Amino acid sequence: MTRSRLLWPLVALAALVVLNIAFEPSFVELRIQDGHLFGSLVDILRNGAPTLLIAVGMTLVIATRGIDLSVGAVAAIAGAIACTSISGGGDAATAVLLALSVCILLGLWNGFLVSVLGIQPIIATLVLMTAGRGGAMLLTEGQIITVKDPLYRQIGSGFLILPIAILISLAVLTAVALITRRTALGMLIEAVGINPTAGELAGVRSRTIIWTVYVFAGLCAGVAGLMISSNVNAADANSAGLWIEMDAILAVVIGGTSLAGGRYSLAGTMVGALVIQTLTTTVYTIGVPTNVTLVFKAVVVIAVCLLQSPRTTKTLRARRKTAAPTPRSQEVAAG
Repeated sequence: MTRSRLLWPLVALAALVVLNIAFEPSFVELRIQDGHLFGSLVDILRNGAPTLLIAVGMTLVIATRGIDLSVGAVAAIAGAIACTSISGGGDAATAVLLALSVCILLGLWNGFLVSVLGIQPIIATLVLMTAGRGGAMLLTEGQIITVKDPLYRQIGSGFLILPIAILISLAVLTAVALITRRTALGMLIEAVGINPTAGELAGVRSRTIIWTVYVFAGLCAGVAGLMISSNVNAADANSAGLWIEMDAILAVVIGGTSLAGGRYSLAGTMVGALVIQTLTTTVYTIGVPTNVTLVFKAVVVIAVCLLQSPRTTKTLRARRKTAAPTPRSQEVAAG
């Protein structure tokens, strides 16, 4: 991943921060209270933690030339299972393990449809995207399940100086970056994304790798769903994780990962997730009407994607070369 691909997302992120400071001068202020770090920047990181977590899993899926539209529904299922179990008298640890186990099974299902049956990823995951939220509604019987478990609450709103949700997301991001960049796994994922058939002929187990990334995406979505539900001490199957798959895909694309597969950037994904969450915060800060919020976000995302498109990059490079001054030695030689 070249630095140029991260340039415009970083410029967009800086511009959003400056815009927030213009409307709210205390935007960058941080304070420590009772050993906890607070501030608008911390809020952005905490609220963006579920998106970042899902985007990490989505990055690996997209790197294999796939996509997972079911992560929002899987997040809703995780919250529904955990809160239903706790409200039924179960302990938080068992509820979390049960929820994550189901999310792994759902990831296995997606991976089976894509890698074994050869169904197009967008169709295979669309099935679970549609049916998963309905399943979550069945689990909760259409009701908002509230819980009051102090241990469960720590996942979404606990603190270890920083919010625990931030620490979980950064730990997963770091672990994935180390595993994929310090071992051959990252190269194998990119090889599968470039050409799975060629990868098979070269000895790469494409089916196993594709299956694995969908399982990992399901696990990330499950943890994100636990964060969302524990942050509000409730499971709302109708709205939990709604459209978060779109934010995750946008974060991956803004970060420079190719939707055609074969190339990905986890650092870019983190920047993309920050852009998406900062954009959401900006909407509320500058008072954009709620009914045009999605339009505002779409305009900014389109602008960033256009700026980092290959054609725009090529045009800007050509203009820089044209505008560059001719060396004096060449002028003398020409004269």
